[in-house]
Order: sequence, then structure tokens, then C-alpha cells
Amino acid sequence: MTPEFAMGLSLLLPAMGMLGVLVVGERSPNAREGVTMVTTLITFGTVLQILPAVRSGATPELEVMTVLPGLVLAFEVEPLGMLYALVASGLWIVTSLYAIGYMRGHHEVNQTRFFACFAAAISAALGIAYARNLFTLFLFYEILTFSTYPLVTHAGTEKAKRAGRIYLGILVFTSVVFLLFGIAWTSQLAGTLEFAQGGILAGKVSGWRLPVLLGLFAFGTGKAALMPFHRWLPAAMVAPTPVSALLHAVAVVKAGVFTVLKVVVYVFGIDLLAETGASEWLMAVAAFTILASSLVALTKDNLKARLAYSTIGQLSYIVLGAAMATSAGVIGGGMHIAMHAVGKITLFFVAGAIMVGAHKSEISTMDGLGRRMPWTYCAYFIGSLSIIGLPPMGGSWSKWNLLMGAAEGGHYVYMVVLLVSSLLAIGYLMPVFVRGFFFEYKEEHGHGDGHGHDSQHEQGEAPLLCVLPPVLTAGGCVLLFIFRAELEGLIAPIAKTAAAAVGG
Repeated sequence: MTPEFAMGLSLLLPAMGMLGVLVVGERSPNAREGVTMVTTLITFGTVLQILPAVRSGATPELEVMTVLPGLVLAFEVEPLGMLYALVASGLWIVTSLYAIGYMRGHHEVNQTRFFACFAAAISAALGIAYARNLFTLFLFYEILTFSTYPLVTHAGTEKAKRAGRIYLGILVFTSVVFLLFGIAWTSQLAGTLEFAQGGILAGKVSGWRLPVLLGLFAFGTGKAALMPFHRWLPAAMVAPTPVSALLHAVAVVKAGVFTVLKVVVYVFGIDLLAETGASEWLMAVAAFTILASSLVALTKDNLKARLAYSTIGQLSYIVLGAAMATSAGVIGGGMHIAMHAVGKITLFFVAGAIMVGAHKSEISTMDGLGRRMPWTYCAYFIGSLSIIGLPPMGGSWSKWNLLMGAAEGGHYVYMVVLLVSSLLAIGYLMPVFVRGFFFEYKEEHGHGDGHGHDSQHEQGEAPLLCVLPPVLTAGGCVLLFIFRAELEGLIAPIAKTAAAAVGG
């Protein structure tokens, strides 16, 4: 299988899986979910077929059609896109496995629509990962927005519909008003929308236009959740937990920060930003978002809401790394796409397992649950350590590179921001684990079996399909620490220009 064929096939497979899910429908849930799992495995295997070529320095291309002069639907896999494709397709496997257990355990309705939209979202995410130019990226960025809207409003309640309006309103507003304008302006300035190593704007834009254009891309990519365009993310937590995992780890927010990082590297060019200082304001905005969201997370009693604000801050780590315009900063931002994805999906899986197994969503009601759900809580502990950035978890490497990136550029205040945010992460993540193991379990009425016994005494852990995925992804946090060199080696080529600038 050639890399080009694998690229096209991996884009089509989730769409074919979506059709298979719709055909089988509610008639046979087992067959429907079998189609889903087989599609996830084949898709990931196909994406892996592209990896050797990218690691060897090749950038496989696939040009589909010319829509209009200058607007070409085309794909190319470079190292950053390869990383995002591996994250999205790999985590789709465990998320689908988890979704089967969660949707059945929670007796959710409209499960066929759920799995079909999920597959469509993965196809869109891969389109973003492979995009050769800004036109292709924008097209699949919008497809991702609209394919995930039914997932956000899945419950069909007024609260879910309101969350959907916020979700769609902010993401469509920012992409049409800011991102689309930025793309059109880039085309006028550079004469092309194609991504290129070193950027396409050097010598073609200067002065005030450069930071303004960067602002259009940074705020136009609403999925990156920079403040003040972050409200869609906590609002969307009304959706089922597998959707939260999709939003926070597998596709949506990672599409946002991937877009920001790719635009910085391949449109602006790291050298241009380093020489002009045009991204200094973006570093300040990212730092504010990191600290403000972490402080808000400390106030949230609902576990998913706390994790949502944590995600907002963690995404800005990646934006900060891109805005530093240094070799280590860009590599750290790229690595954090994978590190945060695996760590945060573990935490959301745990939140859903607690909901299914113990019917609890507020942290203040989770005292003593750790002794009844030890596998779930141990997975939470490992995922938390990775998000905090402590070894031997993968998140420690991405944060180390971000710290080195800040030092490399002389941005010492942002080293302090990164360290303080890690302390704040301890403050909002560790109490869940501490309460689970070191506080006494509280007997509560309304959660029993009708015979005076609390259901948690008898059930313990959630069903296997809700417990196994977070255990697997927790293991992934450790593996990312061990195989740091392989991950860093994959994405190091995207920072070549920064390394050259520093060397000069």
C-alpha cells in the first residue's frame, strides 16, 4: 500500500463506517458497534502505513481537484499532520470501546446517530491533519464543527439545545468572521494558500499587519478556546462523556491548536515571528488563558466542568509554545498535542465511569469512591500526573520542552507561568484522588437499590468497557514518557527553521 493510497483510504474509511452504522441502525446494536470497532481498527492501521514514509523525510501528497483557480482540494502528510492523525485515529479506538460501555450502561437514546456522527468527525479530523493548504483545512474544519453539533445536543433537552447554540454560534462566528478573512487576506498578500516550510509571508507583510493577521488566525480558530472565545467548551459538557472525550482529546480542540501551530510554522514561519516579535501579544493572551482557566477550575465542583476549564488552560500551552517562535517551544507544543490528548481522555473516561458506576458527578459527593473503584481512580491518578507534568508520565516531556522554549527565547516570565499553572493543576486535580481514597464514603439516599442498600456497595467498578479504556490510556501516559525520543524525532523537522535562526 503506497502512502498516497493509505492517505486517501484513511479519509474514506470513517465515512464508510458511518454509512455502515446507519445501514445497520437500531436493528442490531451488536452489529452496529461491531462495524464501529472494525472501522476504527482498520483506519488506525491504514494511518500507520503512512508513518514510515514521513519518518524517512517524505511528505506524501494527494491532489483531488481544483475547485476554483487558486482553491485546490489537496492533501499532504508532514510530521505535525502525521502526529495529529495518529492521535485522532488511535484514540478513536479506545473512545469507541468506551462509548459502547457508556451508552449501554447509561441507557442513552439515539445511539446510531451518535456513532455515525462520531465517525464523520474523525473523517473531518483526518482531513484537517492532511490538509495541504488553507482552503482544504478550512473546509474540513467546518465539517468537523457541523458533524459534532448533533453530539453536543445529543440529550435533546433544553439545556443541551442551549449548549449547542453556544457551541455552533461561537465556532461558526469565529471561523467565518476571523479565520475566513485571515485566509482571504493571506491569499492576497502571499499569492498562495499552500503550506510551505519556513512560511509563505516572509517579505510580503510587515508592520502592524503581521500581528493583526496572526490575531485573525488565533481567534478565528475558536476550537483552540483562547479567551474570550472559550465559552463553547464548558457549555458543551452537557453532552455524554464520550462526546466530552471527543471534544477534549480526540478531535475538536486538538483540531484548533493543531491549526494554530500549523499556521505559525507553515504560513507565518517561525523565523518571521522571532525576528519581528509579532507573536508577543499572543504569548500574553495564552498565558492569561492558562492562569485564568486554572483558577476557575479550582472553583468547580462538577468534575466534567473542572476538567473542561483544565482543558482550556492546557490548550493554551500549545498556543504559547507556537507563539514563542523557538525550536523547543514549537516541539513542546507539538508534543503536548499527544501528551494532553492521552492524559485528558483518561480523566474524562474516569468521570464517565464514576457517573455510570456510582451515579455521581459532583466532586463533593465522591468521598471514599476510590476504595470501591480502585482501577478507575488509579487511572485518574496517572492521567492527572501527566496533565500536571510530573515524571514518569508523558506530560513531563512536553512541559520540559515548553520551559526550554521559553528560556531559549528569553521569555522567563512564561517559565514562571508554566510552573505556577502546574501547581494550580495539582490544586484542581489531586483533591479528586485524595477524597476518593482518604475520605470516608458517604451513604446517600436516592442512589440505592430500593432495599436500603447503596448500589455502590454491590456494584463497585463500572462495567468493564467503562473501566478498561481509562486503564489503557493511563498506560499510554507512561508509554509516552518512555518513547519520548521517537515522538520528538517525528515532529522535530517542523522546527528546523527555528533551530537555524537560533544557530545563526
